[in-house]
Amino acid sequence: MNASCDPLVDWAIRKIKKEYKDDICLLIGHQTLKLEKDMEDTALSFFIPDPDSEKALNLARTFMINGIGHDLFPMSWERVEGLAGLTEYNTSCLGDGQILYYRNESDKNRFLALQAKLQENLHNRVFMFNKALEKVDMAMEIFQTMIFEESLGKVRKAAGYIADFLSIAVAAVNLTYFKNGQTYQIRDLAAMQDLPEDFIALYNAIVETQTKERLKELCYKMIRTTRHFLGVRKTGTKERSHPDFADLASWYQELCYTWRRVYHWCDQKDPVKSFIWGCSLQYELDIVVEEFGLDSIDFLGAYSADDLPVYRKMAEAAENKILSIIAEHGVKLDAYASIEEFLAKNA
Repeated sequence: MNASCDPLVDWAIRKIKKEYKDDICLLIGHQTLKLEKDMEDTALSFFIPDPDSEKALNLARTFMINGIGHDLFPMSWERVEGLAGLTEYNTSCLGDGQILYYRNESDKNRFLALQAKLQENLHNRVFMFNKALEKVDMAMEIFQTMIFEESLGKVRKAAGYIADFLSIAVAAVNLTYFKNGQTYQIRDLAAMQDLPEDFIALYNAIVETQTKERLKELCYKMIRTTRHFLGVRKTGTKERSHPDFADLASWYQELCYTWRRVYHWCDQKDPVKSFIWGCSLQYELDIVVEEFGLDSIDFLGAYSADDLPVYRKMAEAAENKILSIIAEHGVKLDAYASIEEFLAKNA
């Protein structure tokens, strides 16, 4: 279990054996986030504490040697599992981590199993595509705040995070991650097989831009091109499922009254109420299109305050599309012509 002749690593192992032999599961070395000129230095990085030991956390410390900062920090098993599931940020800590010390075979094998799980996930195209979507959502959340920001420094910081999260999304589509974090991100992106249009050019432009207005514009373009990149690759990246179209019928029976509202307010020539109820209906439609794997059904795009009849016809077409899909799958609506018929059949 003495994995190195490095004096700092040996110090840590001796300390663990002397003071924490029952409290520390693993000591891990990790170098890929270091500068190239520091690669020859110690690989000491983090340790995994026993979840039942408060004492284990006392091993954590930060210090400097010859002007170089060191951070020996704890990482729980839960966080390491998050790395395997690509929910934690520094995937490389697991993917490129090296065991320097292990308490027992069980601890070692648990870590190796998580490394294997990470590799399995990296080869799962559906899993990685969904991770890409998560990163794009994170970038969009940052952008939503960024567009109201007036400080150039804060806009610039947000732009950096947006570029980073979108890059991680692109890497996920390419079934990989950035072993060196952000350090060689553009170089690594250039080596990937599949990139959004103008992605690297937009990244470089963000780095070079001097105004907050231009940064906001570039971030918008970078998000848009990445969303398009993912959108055209969405087919074939979803888990195969067998939706129950009886659920779609149930959904329609609930939502058909919203269509009735849209029609009513169109007939009343009320653009505000026609619009807002249409937004609600389109939101629900977008959900079932996703859940049932349907082609896009967009009637709200036809809305015009000056031409409600055309908008109404598009809403009718959307309703008829849903009804035809339900019928095509052999599902009958639980529908009655009158209250008398309902009562007679539901006595």
